[in-house]
Amino acid sequence: MLLPHDEAGRGRPVVLLHARPTDRTMWRAHLPLLADAGVRAIALDLPGHGDARVPDDGRALAPWTDVLDTLDHLGAEGVVLAGNSLGALVALQAAVTAPERVEGLVLVGYRPHDQPASPQLRAAWDAERTALAAGDLDAAVTAGVEAWTSPGATGGVRAHAARMLRARLTQQLAHGEPTLAADPLGEGGEGTAALRTLTAPALVGVGEHDMPDFFEGGEGLARDLGAGRTVVIPAAGHLAPLEQPAAFCTLLLDFIRRLPEQRR
Repeated sequence: MLLPHDEAGRGRPVVLLHARPTDRTMWRAHLPLLADAGVRAIALDLPGHGDARVPDDGRALAPWTDVLDTLDHLGAEGVVLAGNSLGALVALQAAVTAPERVEGLVLVGYRPHDQPASPQLRAAWDAERTALAAGDLDAAVTAGVEAWTSPGATGGVRAHAARMLRARLTQQLAHGEPTLAADPLGEGGEGTAALRTLTAPALVGVGEHDMPDFFEGGEGLARDLGAGRTVVIPAAGHLAPLEQPAAFCTLLLDFIRRLPEQRR
């Protein structure tokens, strides 16, 4: 499936992949900043988020394949994939599927699914599930905003996060969770072996006020990718790029400038 997208600028393609409770509008502040810096910024909606509806035919979804197909359609080659949370996972899945097409990875807020959840993360999941089971969408949205943004997040950031989360949960309630195709990273502990096959330069980050799960997950990912130390983004929670767009763009652009010249 071809994914809805926004883009701006010309130059090396940088693909922006959003977190689970959000959609491509989480990157709306980033697009002009990246375009002004001389890159082609492309923000995609992943299936089941934003304008990317889940097909009704019941087929298993492969978001990583949808990303690659959409980039084919857009003529984007030699890409840098930048993802937050779910977007980081899909970026890795796409990179393992088509490593020759990926020239860099910037991954923020990553946690492997087989990593045991902290009490803090379990509480966040439970609060959302309990509210949805009671039919209280407002409470579920509030719980999500509290879990995924930092205490210092601005009112504008919280309102934007709430709109995206409400839209995502509304879709989830209407259509359920889609079935996913087999994970190219493998199941259980197999993901580490798949990740270690990747040779593209990588940067791994985490928000300063994110949950411990994502510090632990980020450190493990950085080791698997040979990415060095995990970068901490100040004054940000799990949705670090949304809270700190300028800081994230600075980090991303500095990473891009250190990459070898784009392959043609």
